[in-house]
Amino acid sequence: MEAENTLKLLKQHVAELISEQELIEKLKRKRKLKVKLGIDPSAPEIHLGLSVVLRKLRQFQDLGHTAVLVVGDFTGMIGDPSGASKTRPRLTRQQVKRNMAKYKEQIFVILDPKNTEFTYNSKWLGSLTSYDFIDLASKYTVARILERDDFSHRLKDGLPVYMHEIIYPLCQAYDSVAIKADIEIGGTDQKFNFLVGRELMREFKMEPQVVLTMPLLEGTDGVRKMSKSFGNYVSIIESPKNMFGKIMSLPDELIVKYFELTTDTFPHTIEEYRMALHEGSINPRDAKFELAKTLVRMYHSAHAAETTASEFEKVFKKKELPDKIEEFKAHKKEFPIIDLLVTSGLMSTRSEAKRKIREGAIDIDGKRIKDIHHIVKLTKPVIVRAGKHRFLKIIHK
Repeated sequence: MEAENTLKLLKQHVAELISEQELIEKLKRKRKLKVKLGIDPSAPEIHLGLSVVLRKLRQFQDLGHTAVLVVGDFTGMIGDPSGASKTRPRLTRQQVKRNMAKYKEQIFVILDPKNTEFTYNSKWLGSLTSYDFIDLASKYTVARILERDDFSHRLKDGLPVYMHEIIYPLCQAYDSVAIKADIEIGGTDQKFNFLVGRELMREFKMEPQVVLTMPLLEGTDGVRKMSKSFGNYVSIIESPKNMFGKIMSLPDELIVKYFELTTDTFPHTIEEYRMALHEGSINPRDAKFELAKTLVRMYHSAHAAETTASEFEKVFKKKELPDKIEEFKAHKKEFPIIDLLVTSGLMSTRSEAKRKIREGAIDIDGKRIKDIHHIVKLTKPVIVRAGKHRFLKIIHK
């Protein structure tokens, strides 16, 4: 009965579990399980999208199991083709090392360091001989690899699929063989790779890993999965002000999903929000306000949550400027608006900056900027407002 109760907890908010019975059998053995998570070394900043998987991993840790984080320094030099409509750029070892230093600074905000192991897949993949690679490749067919949606779509569109990309799922699957994984966890976009892992473990006469996938979290645009490259992410190390503002900008239809996947809010409370939003008995803005406070409290403090909430009320209910506005010292007296938004950190990319201007989301000293070629003259300090919730004072140094 104990294993069944544990299973009920672990299944919360899970997209797919393959298979439930196999997980029950592993839990009944009452030994520490190795729960594998592959780490993408190209994305060193942890955002709420990744926190969905990390929080589930923490549940396993709290039950006494070990999180084995496999850093893809070898596979990062291939580039994960999952969900990619074109070939992804490959990373150098130096980039991987630099990115992982940043990653380790953040991950233990969620995970328990005592039950976490870090390892790098170059440790085993880098030592395989040409013969070993050919032997590994003989254990899976090209036809099965090409069943992947991303590959089949590319081939249909006349776009290339390179040999190194075909190898990627096999390399990631071999990681599970190398560490003897009991369970592999990740987003739904990784399901194909995880299933290859199960098959490869059988080829090596090993008990196949259980596969547990978590839903992908849409970003602040409400359309695409959360990603820094899309500029729709909320980092877990955002300032309280930025975190609060980004959550308040979420589309209303994501409120309940964010409560479920990114917070520890009690299920009955989430259900109350769901019903109230459906019936129209609560203003979505008020529900988002509580969500924003909850997340700032989780990643900063109760004091930060209350202070930020109070500041938000002042600015957006009373239409006043915040008491404290961050400053950015510009090195020139004139800036094209796109350059200024990116250089100051208000926008992640030039494409995001252009999109926000076209959406009418950029003000300077209260004046809406509509021209993407606008020149900002810094003869005096100016207040830039990006969206509804971000302010920055620009000063020529």
